[in-house]
Amino acid sequence: MSARNPGMPLDLEWVSKVRVNTQAVLKRAQQVQGRNKNKKQWQAAWLLRAVTCIDLTTLAGDDTPGNVHRLCMKAGRPIRSDLLQSMEMHDKGVTTAAVCVYPSRVADAVKFLKAANSSLPVASVATGFPAGQTPLKTRLEEVRLAVEDGAMEIDIVINRTLALTGQWQAMYDEIRQFRDACGDAHMKSILAIGELGTYTNVYKASLVAMMAGSDFIKTSTGKESVNATYPVAIVMVRAIRDYFLRTGHKVGFKPAGGIRTAKESLVWLTLMKEELGDEWLSAHLFRLGASSLLADIERQIYHYVTGHYAAYHDMPMA
Repeated sequence: MSARNPGMPLDLEWVSKVRVNTQAVLKRAQQVQGRNKNKKQWQAAWLLRAVTCIDLTTLAGDDTPGNVHRLCMKAGRPIRSDLLQSMEMHDKGVTTAAVCVYPSRVADAVKFLKAANSSLPVASVATGFPAGQTPLKTRLEEVRLAVEDGAMEIDIVINRTLALTGQWQAMYDEIRQFRDACGDAHMKSILAIGELGTYTNVYKASLVAMMAGSDFIKTSTGKESVNATYPVAIVMVRAIRDYFLRTGHKVGFKPAGGIRTAKESLVWLTLMKEELGDEWLSAHLFRLGASSLLADIERQIYHYVTGHYAAYHDMPMA
């Protein structure tokens, strides 16, 4: 993971001056999607890079120790070993970046990964995920309990009410408390961009979350009607760039929600490379929050190796 972002005092003057040019954002997002995609071995290499940036996630109401165990095993061996052997990547330690679960499943995930001798971190959503509408005391306790159970990364949700009503000081103060509750765990702040109304609000919320000490900013919970979109990503990564230029601290970015195809993962990597540079192309500064993406990437790699597509049932269960 990246060096921790210590945050800074809230700079309301900086926040208040933010204006986002919507047309320019939409045009840039179209450009990124229209890039010529890499072919053959270059594409396969980029897809393996995408795998190493995935937070392999299960956030279902019917999660059990059994499917968390399966998820942990898949995270440790995301691509079939015969395929990696064919690409001479079998000894490169290809894993996903983390396993992401609800707080009540953290202890299970930690136990399964430890039993498998895996050093993969466990990430947990917290703070009343996905709506963030529970009392602050409860949200803070949830963070502490997840950390106690062994979560090394906490994905918090911001209070959208505070962002929508422009109460930036109150939002900053809340996130600082979450930061303290995280202790040594890294903190990713979910902005739930589908519920923030405007690009200007997204940019302001990004800035405030970074000032409050977020190590990553994340687009969505995956439970909103609008999740990770390229225009919103442009706004957020430019906020990351401006924050870095102003403070010297690098903050990571995590799109999440609705990212299902290998092709999309390539667009996300392209966007990071062009907007923030090569350093943001690895797991310490870039994550893809996904549950079904890995299966499609594995199918594409199977096609690269064998020349034909596998049925989904040929791929080990993700």
